[in-house]
Amino acid sequence: MSVRLTVLASGSKGNCAVVANSSTRILVDAGLSCKETLKRLALAGEDPEQISAILITHEHNDHVQGLAVLARKLKVPVYMTGATHQAWKRWSRKVQYKDEPEKAKLDRLEHFESGRKFSIGSIDVQPFTISHDAVDPCGFVFTIEGVRVGFVTDLGQMTRNVADRLKACDGLLIESNHDTEMLRNGPYPWSVKQRVMSRVGHLSNEALARFFAEDYDGGAAFIVLAHLSENNNLPELAQHSAEAVLQTRRNLLHANTLHLAPQDRPLAAIEI
Repeated sequence: MSVRLTVLASGSKGNCAVVANSSTRILVDAGLSCKETLKRLALAGEDPEQISAILITHEHNDHVQGLAVLARKLKVPVYMTGATHQAWKRWSRKVQYKDEPEKAKLDRLEHFESGRKFSIGSIDVQPFTISHDAVDPCGFVFTIEGVRVGFVTDLGQMTRNVADRLKACDGLLIESNHDTEMLRNGPYPWSVKQRVMSRVGHLSNEALARFFAEDYDGGAAFIVLAHLSENNNLPELAQHSAEAVLQTRRNLLHANTLHLAPQDRPLAAIEI
């Protein structure tokens, strides 16, 4: 096995995925409860005893809800930026463990800096800054035995830095959060709609389609559309928006396999 991506959950109710090779398995985000994470690992055929580390993109609840309990259960290190750690600790003490603040701790913590490459086991990790309303949000490119996998969700805009980081990727997980018209006409308060549509909110189907049309180099063997809104998107809309552009660009869709990451169950493992 060279590289395997298994998305356990993706969306506003919780995010969690596994990036792995034969010797190292990284759990990216811990937005499900510990119990639910272990359940979905089992459903996906992943052994929790083989998890090497937990890597956190940012401190929002749907990415860290199960972090403290899961890290203690698995007895693995947690990797996050220093600013994200401080924000997680403040939130955890104020909200999650307000009656037991001593539980808002991580026994094994490793800090990293955006823009500075590091390694977890045999997997190289290149973190990069993304545009989102968190203190220090990151996307990642994982390099595994020469295979590059881009991983980026929760970004309000596709900046030049992000587009450049995603070049020459062999696999790509990327946000396709909302359909703009569904969001505008949907049930959210206007303040929330403004936040989602802002430069520090979430990437729309249309914005992702522009990336595919203008900046995507077409090299990925697979693309996973992630963090689809259950209220402001439909899987068929996200898929059609991406497919329409990929088909016009020298029929790139035939060179890529397009997947949609669900919220309520694991996505079948993808291997290169």
